[in-house]
Amino acid sequence: MLRKLLCLTLSLFFLQPALSLGRPPFVAAVEHHQFNQSAGHNHANAASPGKTRGRPLWPGSRFTEADRSRAVMRGLKFIYRTALQRKNFEEYGHDYIWCFYTLSAAVRDVNVRRTARRMGIERARFWRRAHRLVPADADAATISSLVYGNDAADSLGVYDAALKNQLKREVSRFKARDYLLFDPLVEPPPGDVPDECKRCGANNARGSTACFVCQTPLIMRTRYDVWYDALISTYVGKRSGITLGARYEDVLKWLPTLRPYRASPSDEGEEFHDTVYAITHIVYTLNNYSQYKLSPRLLPQEFEFLKANLKAAIDEDDADMLGEFMDSLRAFGLTTGDPSIRAGMEYYLSRQNRDGSWGDVNEKDIYMRYHPTWNAIAGLSEYAWQGEGLSFPEVKPLLEKWARAGVSDISRSSPGSDTSLCGNHRLLSNFMRYNLEAN
Repeated sequence: MLRKLLCLTLSLFFLQPALSLGRPPFVAAVEHHQFNQSAGHNHANAASPGKTRGRPLWPGSRFTEADRSRAVMRGLKFIYRTALQRKNFEEYGHDYIWCFYTLSAAVRDVNVRRTARRMGIERARFWRRAHRLVPADADAATISSLVYGNDAADSLGVYDAALKNQLKREVSRFKARDYLLFDPLVEPPPGDVPDECKRCGANNARGSTACFVCQTPLIMRTRYDVWYDALISTYVGKRSGITLGARYEDVLKWLPTLRPYRASPSDEGEEFHDTVYAITHIVYTLNNYSQYKLSPRLLPQEFEFLKANLKAAIDEDDADMLGEFMDSLRAFGLTTGDPSIRAGMEYYLSRQNRDGSWGDVNEKDIYMRYHPTWNAIAGLSEYAWQGEGLSFPEVKPLLEKWARAGVSDISRSSPGSDTSLCGNHRLLSNFMRYNLEAN
């Protein structure tokens, strides 16, 4: 994801030791637990049905509310322990802070909200001390990462007006293609953006088919992947008032070109997974990351795709993707009374690792340790919904127009096909014609 790439770049500029902070008591309590409580991949410490008092999660459930609360808190403490590791925080600090903020703002459990907020504020203060200025030689990725971190810290009430003002000045040094990998003002999400080289890890220019370093053939990122990264960046830009190359609406307007969703769990490559994450990030950016409910009538195709495919995440043992399904479907109105939500909760409560995490304990990339755990917490949690609404109410007429017009036929080609320049021009022509007809 874009956040991972941005953080890796930022770490090059801030390797100097950050000023140490006095540890509040709750930090010491968390650190008292050894980080590597167990290297094993068994789930001996998962919630134990029948051993924990409390009412069942639903009639006949083998797990209780106490089991859920304990699992969520263990997961939250795991995330915080990893965030205290200097290397992890140098790479993913802004994402950790955003994690703690979103949980503190959206989850209904008061204990979880308060704990996440304390953790988030402590980490936000640490981040502020380490990031006081925009480096003189900062590239677009570094500036983007700083905008992300600044917005996350602001969301927790940890402000730095000087840094924000500097970011507002510096952001204009780069264009939309630098921040988003395409220019949504003039083109739909492209299919010619290469992923990082699988052999040497180098990033290559758009349109490259072989790595410029080692000549290894490159794999292209899907249109869905490129688009939802841009959606996240412009969402943060709109929230913070620091535009990263384009507006949120400029990226959102290309949603019809990604429909209909034809990817299947059995497909090879990343098309299915990227489709899922594109849809869930439509939800997240429209509902302020689980603060508002969404009407399925505004996004009928997205709702149906998620409902039809949640089981695939369980079948694939994908703890990260499952949580994205679950909290997005909850936003559309599904509850713990729905069989698919119950199946997801059963999965999480029987698959938690001994160290409190979810996912593969042998994974070396810490992002793939804490992020599945974050999504597991999200999947298990009930939310303190602020009613039905949108992060940016001004986009509602556009969503309603698409829903009325029934835009499933906007693109006849299957997802990922015909990504040539001619194909993109056809998508652009269809999109423009659709908008004229819809008006």
